[in-house]
Amino acid sequence: MDVKPAMKALRSFAALGAASLLGACIMTPPSMDHSYDATWPEEVNATAPQDGAIYHTGGDLPLFENAVARRIGDTVTINLVESTAAQKSSSTKTSKNTTLDLPGPTILGRPVTANGTEILGFNANNATKFDGSGDSAQSNKLQGNVTVTVAKRLANGNLVVRGQKWIGINQGREYVRIQGVIRPMDIQADNTIPSYKVADATISYGAQGTLADANSMSWFARFFNSKWAPF
Repeated sequence: MDVKPAMKALRSFAALGAASLLGACIMTPPSMDHSYDATWPEEVNATAPQDGAIYHTGGDLPLFENAVARRIGDTVTINLVESTAAQKSSSTKTSKNTTLDLPGPTILGRPVTANGTEILGFNANNATKFDGSGDSAQSNKLQGNVTVTVAKRLANGNLVVRGQKWIGINQGREYVRIQGVIRPMDIQADNTIPSYKVADATISYGAQGTLADANSMSWFARFFNSKWAPF
């Protein structure tokens, strides 16, 4: 039997598997999520100005109007003031002792013995003990400003806003993305709103580049740190 073709095929399969494994170990950096792209205002057909004796169309200046976001495409600045902390601890202790003693039967007032040892008596002792404890703590903090656009105006007047900010620093890029629902009455006079007043908020922060890749665990390493690892 010629084993050379089989060995050649085996080496090719091993090389392909190693290449696939190395390729899987490379982390794919986050990219632009176009669902957070800016929403442009609706285009309005221009009408020919109609001049009057006093009023001129298009030259009006509102005197009692707040310059805050209220239309699709308007911008509003969200002040990120996120800070959360959680802590949990648990402790459990249990113990149990069991003793069972059954004397053997007697015949004519004497126990049944063999070579002077009682053979029909029974006794058992059992003791179990458990002592377990656990602690967990987590905290995060995010501060900054992100200006987003109004993507939709709901029937009740609330505004759906979303947007993202990308910042290039040295050999990497960092981004902040946010979307949610805000009430126009919560928008302050300077057209800002704190992030804790954004309903159903989704806030994400990440980075890409050389430093982000160095701080990311590869797929191969994540497998051996997961519950599916055999050892």
